[in-house]
Amino acid sequence: MPIFEFDCRACGEHFEHLVLPWWENAGKTPDCPACQSSDVQRALSICAVSSDNTRKTNLDRARKKSKKIAREKEVEEFKQAVEHANEHH
Repeated sequence: MPIFEFDCRACGEHFEHLVLPWWENAGKTPDCPACQSSDVQRALSICAVSSDNTRKTNLDRARKKSKKIAREKEVEEFKQAVEHANEHH
């Protein structure tokens, strides 16, 4: 059963609703849960696609970013250690 998104023209509420096949075939729309108006329109939904390739790409990006942050942290810790040693000698 598909879940569709709707916008209420009366109050502006954006909501999701499970639409049964026989309901959709009859051209019916749900009432707004906020104001109970039947003046609603189906909204465009954004879908997400995931594949092994996109997961691998995202994981590679995250690893690269993590390495960069770890390297910056190491450099900063080294600088602080040198400053600390210079202050106490």
